[in-house]
Amino acid sequence: MLKLSASLGLKYFRSSKGAFVSFTSIMAVMGLTIGVAALIIVTSVMNGFEKELRDRILGVIPHVLIHSKEPISNYELLIDRIEKNPDVEAAAPFIQTQALISIGNRSKGIALTGIDVKKESEVSILPNNMLMGSLESLNDNEIILGYWLAAHLGTSVGDEVNITTSEMRSSIIGSFPRSFKFIVSGIFELKAEPDQNLALITHKSAQKIKGFGDATENIRLKVTDIMNSRVIGSDIVLEISTQDEIYASSTWEKTHGTLFQAVQLEKLIIGILVFLIIGVAAFNVLCTTIMSVRSKEREIAILKTIGASDFTIVSIFIFQGLYISMLGIISGLILGILITLNLDPLINFIETLINRSLLDNYFINYFPYAFNFNQITLVLLSSFLLCFISSVWPSTRAAKLNPNEVLRHE
Repeated sequence: MLKLSASLGLKYFRSSKGAFVSFTSIMAVMGLTIGVAALIIVTSVMNGFEKELRDRILGVIPHVLIHSKEPISNYELLIDRIEKNPDVEAAAPFIQTQALISIGNRSKGIALTGIDVKKESEVSILPNNMLMGSLESLNDNEIILGYWLAAHLGTSVGDEVNITTSEMRSSIIGSFPRSFKFIVSGIFELKAEPDQNLALITHKSAQKIKGFGDATENIRLKVTDIMNSRVIGSDIVLEISTQDEIYASSTWEKTHGTLFQAVQLEKLIIGILVFLIIGVAAFNVLCTTIMSVRSKEREIAILKTIGASDFTIVSIFIFQGLYISMLGIISGLILGILITLNLDPLINFIETLINRSLLDNYFINYFPYAFNFNQITLVLLSSFLLCFISSVWPSTRAAKLNPNEVLRHE
């Protein structure tokens, strides 16, 4: 009997005038296609933006910082010990302080960061994102700036900049902030937040500015599992702390955790809003099935008269809804993937038509995407389930028709 139900469901799905699909079925399929495609495009692009932020920001800022109340003097031995931990990819000394950079009449607050030039490539992606100069050749009297920061100051490689720190110098005439001269030797571009305020100097220069001698302020870690940074940091602190030297840890979540929480919340809200399109498409499936039941009352009555069961009648219209759902979902899947893969050419075409750039004012001036097959599967299954439920109710109504009442009016 299921074969009969599937055959009749396909017949009702198709047009009575010989067309492949009826007009009402086309409308339901198109709505479902647009909804599924939109949800796949939006979630993939949001995943892409999140991945770009994670790679660019978390590729520069420390995953974990190990620090103490006093400067860490034996940091080289600690680094060797920490790097033996299987959860740690690399470790390096790290000093960061707030400072004011100025050139001419322009100035800006920065995060002045002292790095170990030899180990920076192990803990950061900055060496791979240099626009000008080389990070490996950074000397003690040189500084590397982010692209946006350099553009704001109007400076380039070879210019001399003045760095004023919060460290105070005392003299017979009073106390005043310490000031240092550096030559700009390189410019990096991440197309992310660090471009605006990050400036790099050698670890030795930072030691001089902070007055640490041969000690360091922090040990930065690059860990294997970013999302488990807090646990890894706590485990390492317990491992290296002694009665005389007590260490603490902080992670990227302290400085940038709220940013990624906001991205997650935005993904959720946009996903819910776009999913409403699929809700409207499912309503179209409901309306199409109801209209089909109303128009096929005579056929239903005849089928029941010749002995068709209620299950057979219900199955006919469920199959009709399934044909609509499957065609719409598969079409939406194909359309969503094709559009996502070709977003940049589409955006370039639109920019050519309107003769203006749409993304130049943003850090990421293109549409990144990342397909999450678990998310796509969830979209497809939830869409199918919603459409299936939408086709069940009018199908059960068809089974409740009284053939005597229907045929009496024929």
